[in-house]
Amino acid sequence: MFTTPGGALSVMAEKWFWITVAVRRLRETFPHADPPRRKPSVRDVTGWITHHPDSLDEDKTQRLKEILDRCPALDPTARHVRSFAELMNNRRGQELKDWITRVRADRLPALHTFATGLEQHLDAVVASLSLRYSSGAVEGHNNKIKMLKRQMSGRANLDLLRKRVLHAA
Repeated sequence: MFTTPGGALSVMAEKWFWITVAVRRLRETFPHADPPRRKPSVRDVTGWITHHPDSLDEDKTQRLKEILDRCPALDPTARHVRSFAELMNNRRGQELKDWITRVRADRLPALHTFATGLEQHLDAVVASLSLRYSSGAVEGHNNKIKMLKRQMSGRANLDLLRKRVLHAA
């Protein structure tokens, strides 16, 4: 049939060319819709809600608007969550009591529970939202020590764990 590999390759290339022409004509003949968008995950939606609206691109803003239009109960929750995020980001802890009052005025049981927890430790929460001091570094060290402890569980004695903790610090 073919005497050289080049001959087989040229026949295959010619057939491939005509196949691509036929596929191109089919695509032009039949209209096709855009592929369906991936449904947003809960993490996506919560991220869109907690971010400042100006920082979202057009597509995310539109998708969030569609979700809030489809679920009217989510709209007041989103407004309260966004305003709480603004309190945190702008260090406006003195406005927390007003925020809690606005949350209590709406029928949102999950946020009522959150507000009750905030009220139980109101002074500490207001201080953490107002002051520039943070315990983030301490929490980071605690997490590192706990990770080392989990890694060393059942492997060696306390002396080696102590050396690893001191070496990591």
